[in-house]
Amino acid sequence: MSVIINSVKKGSPADIHGICTGDELIAVNNHPIRDVLDYMYYCAENSLSVAYRHEGRIYIKRIHKSEFDDLGLEFETFLMDKKQHCKNKCVFCFIDQLPKGMRDTLYFKDDDARLSFLQGNYITLTNLTDDDVQRIIDMRLNVNVSVHTTNPELRVKMMKNPHSGEDLRFLWKMAEAGIMINAQIVLCPDLNDGDELRRTLSDLGSLMPSISSVAVVPLGVTKFREGLYPLRQFEKEDAISAIEIIEGFQKEFLEKYGTRLVFPSDEFYLKAGLPMPPEEFYEGYPQYENGVGMLRSIEDEFFSALDGTAVKRHKTRVVSIATGVSAYDHIAKFAQAANERFPYIHCNVFRIINEFFGETITVTGLLTAQDIIKQLRGKRLGTELLLSSSMIKKDSDLFLDDMHISDVERELDIKVRLVENDGKALLDAILKSDK
Repeated sequence: MSVIINSVKKGSPADIHGICTGDELIAVNNHPIRDVLDYMYYCAENSLSVAYRHEGRIYIKRIHKSEFDDLGLEFETFLMDKKQHCKNKCVFCFIDQLPKGMRDTLYFKDDDARLSFLQGNYITLTNLTDDDVQRIIDMRLNVNVSVHTTNPELRVKMMKNPHSGEDLRFLWKMAEAGIMINAQIVLCPDLNDGDELRRTLSDLGSLMPSISSVAVVPLGVTKFREGLYPLRQFEKEDAISAIEIIEGFQKEFLEKYGTRLVFPSDEFYLKAGLPMPPEEFYEGYPQYENGVGMLRSIEDEFFSALDGTAVKRHKTRVVSIATGVSAYDHIAKFAQAANERFPYIHCNVFRIINEFFGETITVTGLLTAQDIIKQLRGKRLGTELLLSSSMIKKDSDLFLDDMHISDVERELDIKVRLVENDGKALLDAILKSDK
């Protein structure tokens, strides 16, 4: 077992000791290296014994790297091999609801435990072996798990994988070993809600203290579901019922464990027509990336920054914000507050309906450039159009429909400015031009 070294950082410990591009890394401190987790874990020590193959011969170098951040080896891919592909066919899978003709990477379903540890991705457990789980335990790695249900038969039905029910044993094994687990439940009406949700939350609560947090998020239903399992989106009554169940368990968990543990995503409160809970409800926002407490956090950040910003005389500034249907009322409230506080500011907010995926998709992060262009063409937008960075592919300028930021700028004749999901950043973008 070995991994080809793609390059060696100049001046690094590996470079100083003569390890070269093209050599094969075999082991570190007598531990075989098969992927990035092994490499990162076993290279954490300052004193290393590195075994590698150079031109057919095996060498072992003793390396002390206390003065350096890392050993200095780089590999062809971040993971040192290919991502693991999801083996499930979940009835609620959003990727299966994408239209044809989009870029290939959007159709790839990853289910890789290494990305759970390294990037916070959620895994379903169905790609794991007993050896994989033991490695997670031995390395004391925290993981994020898409549980959905703890009913084995229902899990098989929802994930369309005959092993998905029995693989729940890995969840219990990791919890018993003290591995910290963030859990996720994609809630589907008439499937894993109601009494099934109660069962799942009760089972997850029994794994305390290894369960760090649980997010409950509603499924997304696009207009491209022809031939797929019949599912319906959440209605107001469904959302209210889910919140009531979750908040009931929160009260129980708070009394038992000192934490609410389980949190509904913002979409449930929006769908139910209920106000967002206060900041303390979210206990530090452990499930922020799942859309749990995001609107509360942004609102608090925005108004805190607004209160701390002095009113100064500036020339008139007109800007616009394009946002999804679900966040529109909140963003409009922020803009109105800025307009009232700063007489020279005029911020317009436009609600963009998701025609690309269907009007049932209301979150801002799934808006496309073509919908923004179509619905804003001819509008008085001012000098800048502010868009959430969640619309754009990471480390690129691409929207989901493969259009570029420059395409929006050209079609609408306006400068586009991306804004992070942060209230202070939003206020700054409203008040100051991006020069």
